Amino acid sequence: MPYLLVRHDVKDYATWKPHFDKHAATRKRSGSKGAHLYRSSHKPNEVVMFFEWDNAKNMKAFAESDDLKKTMEKAGVVGMPDVFFLEEIERQPA
Repeated sequence: MPYLLVRHDVKDYATWKPHFDKHAATRKRSGSKGAHLYRSSHKPNEVVMFFEWDNAKNMKAFAESDDLKKTMEKAGVVGMPDVFFLEEIERQPA
């Protein structure tokens, strides 16, 4: 299963979050199977998202889409995000 890990800063979390929520339908149509959303405990405008995707091709197409770039700009993303395309290779017990 492919995964997408994204970390970026936003101008204001309260402004950014509704854009993220509204974009959920687009993510789902693009193959997203859901996400975990994290926020830095000491930098409230630093956001980390961990997505599960149906396949790597759809994941990369979404991540490189003009629609995502426009949505990020409207939402107030600051600078370039850190993006990691991941594939699970093993699960370890606790």
